Amino acid sequence: MSPALADKALRFRALHRLPATVGAPIGPAGPGAFIIPNPWDAGSARILSELGFEALATTSAGFAFSLGRRDGMVTRDEALAHCRAIAESTDLPVAADLENAFGDQPKTVAETIRLAAATGIVGASVEDASGDDARPIYDQGLAVERIAAAAEAVRSLPFPFTLTARAENFLHNRRDLDDTLLRLRAYAEAGAEVLYAPGLPTLDAIKQVCAALAPRPVNVLAGIKGLNFPLAELERAGARRISLGGALARVALGGLLSAAREMQERGTFSFVDRAAPTSEINSFLPAPKTDGGSA
Repeated sequence: MSPALADKALRFRALHRLPATVGAPIGPAGPGAFIIPNPWDAGSARILSELGFEALATTSAGFAFSLGRRDGMVTRDEALAHCRAIAESTDLPVAADLENAFGDQPKTVAETIRLAAATGIVGASVEDASGDDARPIYDQGLAVERIAAAAEAVRSLPFPFTLTARAENFLHNRRDLDDTLLRLRAYAEAGAEVLYAPGLPTLDAIKQVCAALAPRPVNVLAGIKGLNFPLAELERAGARRISLGGALARVALGGLLSAAREMQERGTFSFVDRAAPTSEINSFLPAPKTDGGSA
């Protein structure tokens, strides 16, 4: 393990106010939250890094879109290569959206965690959505076994990897806060240190989840239209980490769609006036290397 990776891992845990050692008792949460934006490629990761964010997370949807696919249509090998590309593009800690860890069985989840940790990321999320439209959420027993297997894999790693468990009910039209809390508590018992229920419908629901799971840090998704509560309100509700999912990628693609439709429908190019100048984009990216010689 490189000293740089260990430093990233510890910095990431400090942002969550987690102890340096995985599995150690978690102290009082205290106030405050941080935003962890989700780049979809190396370029967006570098820009977000230069803008001063403290950590980044991958987005399964944004990455899939960049490949011309729908979310959920990326292979594990592709996702792992993407994790490595993002981690190598920045000095910031990077966490990964590993979807359902690319398999149903706990042993597959554990293997995915071990493989992902070798890419340079320092944390990852595992969700309880199955990808099966007939049964979109894993039965709780299997879901808990999957998180327990992930946690066991984390404990075997040579650096303090941060495991997040996701309860996906609200993204799959199962608007059951009691079941969501039951699952999140069980995932915490199984070894997850950060908990996440994307799509919680109100600030009150977010507050209930954060209070019920304290002192464990809770991630809140700010990437859903109508549920993008301000940072200050999420902090007061008890959230520790605010992520965007695929929202930034969708914003970028929204700009592309708007420009394309203007060209097609009006034959005009006013969108160019709103484009970021090349000089500004270049200012965030590495300068070309020189050999130091003379012409």
